[in-house]
This record gives sequence, structure tokens and C-alpha cells, in this order.
Amino acid sequence: MNTTKKAQSALISVFHKEGLEPIVKKLDALGITLYSTGGTEKFIKDLGIDVLAVESVTSYPSILGGRVKTLHPKIFGGILNRQENASDVAQMQEFDIPQLDIIIVDLYPFEKTVASGADEQDIIEKIDIGGISLIRAAAKNYKDVLCVSSMEDYERFLEVISNGNGETTLDERKWFATKAFNISSHYDSAIFNYFNKEHDQAALKISETTGQVLRYGENPHQKGFFFGDFEAMFDKLHGKALSYNNLLDVDAAVNLMAEFREEEPTFAILKHNNACGLATRTSLKQAYLDALAGDPVSAFGGILISNTKIDAETAEEIHKLFCEVVIAPAFEGEALEILKEKKNRIILIQKPVKLPKMLARTCLNGTLLQDKDNKTDGTEDLDYVTQKQPEEQELKDLLFASKISKHTKSNTIVLSKNGQLCASGTGQTSRVDALNQAIHKARHFDFDLKGAVMASDAFFPFPDCVEIAHKAGITSVIQPGGSIKDGLSIDFCNENGLSMVMTGTRHFKH
Repeated sequence: MNTTKKAQSALISVFHKEGLEPIVKKLDALGITLYSTGGTEKFIKDLGIDVLAVESVTSYPSILGGRVKTLHPKIFGGILNRQENASDVAQMQEFDIPQLDIIIVDLYPFEKTVASGADEQDIIEKIDIGGISLIRAAAKNYKDVLCVSSMEDYERFLEVISNGNGETTLDERKWFATKAFNISSHYDSAIFNYFNKEHDQAALKISETTGQVLRYGENPHQKGFFFGDFEAMFDKLHGKALSYNNLLDVDAAVNLMAEFREEEPTFAILKHNNACGLATRTSLKQAYLDALAGDPVSAFGGILISNTKIDAETAEEIHKLFCEVVIAPAFEGEALEILKEKKNRIILIQKPVKLPKMLARTCLNGTLLQDKDNKTDGTEDLDYVTQKQPEEQELKDLLFASKISKHTKSNTIVLSKNGQLCASGTGQTSRVDALNQAIHKARHFDFDLKGAVMASDAFFPFPDCVEIAHKAGITSVIQPGGSIKDGLSIDFCNENGLSMVMTGTRHFKH
């Protein structure tokens, strides 16, 4: 059976007219009869091309302020009829229904209207009814009809009809149908998520229409994909393609540095989603050097991020280190040339973009969804539970360390001093192990922990951690509190001259 179809007619109904002119002219040149509505009909007529109004087929005007134009049996019969079905063919003739071979639709911009901050009435009016129905009908009947559902596909469509002289293959029509159902399902998901903001029904609708195939997943034997608009968030200036692991590290870096957005120059180095170095200084070069000093071994092959423009002086220092990715809100021209000397080094400019408010991950045979941890501990959250209160610099360091611990794998202990990460214990099954790991690491890199502070992502069930911290020279502690044995840790601090504050907020990260 021949599955190639030569188009005789096309219905065009689009919101945006950009890119439509060459298609209309090509269809006209191929002798294809054009049908249209409203603004699209006027656009075609203004090109000097003949077009039939949908009203001439339906014998019914556009009504209800344009809400009802194409919703009519003569339109949908022309799309949904099965051309190999004798009964369908007979009914087409009986009711004088024209065959519609090509449907071109561009939906009302619902998501953009929501994002613009428009009022509810404007948003509701941008819920497309006729267009989405045309798309679904044409895609369903892809054996006979070709559906173009997005401006993004105009170029491909033009190529298809030009190469085939108006003819299309079954595979081509099915490709466009697949894209159409992708468009329609995404559109409906966006509408549901808008309405569900107020009612919070326990239903999950996640839809991304843009994505890329990665070289592989976390390991070479695993497939990997990224779904999202990476280019909306970053300008990639240089380097190789980002890997699955690069993207995870970039995500961790961006979320961590968001805590220091309004601070003095701050630089962080991450490895396997955890900070191995971070410092805040009056100059970016010094912030980088002090971040590197936190763990110069782990920094090899790491992800680097700054909260401010990277200058040439800092770039010279960065260039001495092998690193996978460098991220900043901007780069000086000279700095960029220095960093580009390593051909594979990925250089990203981070743009101001709103990040998702929810986190999702697969779990068992389903999905876990939770609010993002957007709580940052501040001075207003602190409960001063010991007789001794933190000194001014200690208080700054406590909040500094708390920000880092929030973005470190649990169980974690973070040690800091004078706006610098000294060390952290990450991902340990015991909080004591996390503390011992942090102390060992800090000493290995020659940090003097006398006067340093300690942050914990969760409470201390026993006083052992404050005892170990005290022996190491740590003088102040920040932790959520909430253990039935908080009093034991408080008593030890009071007896040994440590200050401790509690935030009331746990920051587990798994």
C-alpha cells in the first residue's frame, strides 16, 4: 500500500506570524488550497495569496469574541476522516466536507503570559481551545494528515514539502505527529500546574520540551540526558560539551554560590557536589587562593564558581590549576583569553534565572517531590543557648559555615575561620566521623583550628562532638538543636568556655 500522500489543502491558524511567509508562498506555489481564520487569514491576503475563510466552509461566523472559530464538524471531519474508509469517504461527500491534508497551528502563548505577570483574566484567555483541538485531531490522523504544531518546525516542514513537491511520507507525518503530542501534552501540563498552585492537588506534571543527549550518564555504561533550557541560564563561552557529572556539579555550585550573592568577593571550588574550598575576601584573587588552600588536592578537576566578575589577575591563578568548569556572572576580556588557553576548559557566564522551587527524584517505583531548602540561617534565627556568646568574627564565621553545611552531603560537619572553609566532613554515617574527618583534613592542610567555628547540619544526640571540637581548638558552634539531650552539649560548652547557638532548622542533604 502506498503511504505517500500528496497534499491538496492546508488549514493555517497561528498566533505568531514570524516565519510563516515562505511556507504560505511555497504552499501556494504547489497549488495547495489554503484555509484560514482571523489574523492569519488577513496575513495571507496581505501577501496577495488566495485564501478561503473557515467561515465559508462552516457557514458560521467566529463567535464569543473569537473563542469559537474552528470548532465545527466540517473542519474536524476534514481532518479526522480516514481516506481509505469507504464509509468516511461517503459521509465526506454527503455533508460536503473538504479534505484537509495539512494543519499548521501556533498555540496561544500561555506560559509566556503567566511568566509576564499578567492578571488572571488575560491568562485564562491565553488557554488555547481550537488550536489544541486541531493539533490533537491532525496528529491522531497522521496516516492521512500532516500536523505542524510549532514555529520551531517551520524550517523542517518547508524542507519536507519542497523535497517532496507537496508529497509527504508516513514516517514524516508520524514524526510531526510525535512532536505535536509533545507540544499538546506540555501545554496541558503548564495549564494544570498554573491552576494547581492554589489547590495543591497531589498530582505530578513535569514537562520539558527541550533537551539533549549526553555522552553518557554518571558512568560510561549508563545513558544520560538533560532536559531543560541550559542556554537560558548560561552562556557557554568555551570548552567541551558538559557531561552528566559536570551538570550535577554545576547545579551544586550555583545553589551554593546563591548563598553568597550579596557578599564581598567569594570563590568556591566543588568536587562531587561538595565544596572543597570556599573563601570570602576583599579581592577575588585572594578569595580564590584561600578557597584553593582549603583542599588543593581535591581542587584538581573541580568546578570553580565566583560571585563576581573574574579579572585577569584571578584568571592567571586559576589557569595554573586543571579544572573542568569555571562559572562567573562575567569575565574581563583578558581573563577570558587566559582561561581559553586550555581548549577543553568549560567557561560559563551565569545569567539571572529563577530556579525551580521544587526538587524531584525517582524513588522505588515512583517519584519523591519536596520544596527546595530555601531557608538560610541568619542572626534573627539564632538562639544563644550558652553563657558565653560568640564574638563578632565568630558570629560571621558561624553563619558562613552554616551556609556551606546546608549544601554539603549529610552527615556533615563544617569548620571555618575568618571567612574561609578550613575543612568539612561529608556524607558520613556518623556525625562524630564527619567531625574527625574534618579535623584530620584541616590539620593535613596546615590549618590552625584555634578560634575556628563548627557548623552541623543536624543536632548532636550526645555531647561527644562538642568535646572533640573543644580539644581541637574550636571555640564556637552552630547547630539546629532539638535533641532531647541538648542540655548535655550546652553544659559541656558552659563548663569549657565555648559559645553555641541553635537555629531551630535542620539542613539534611541526601
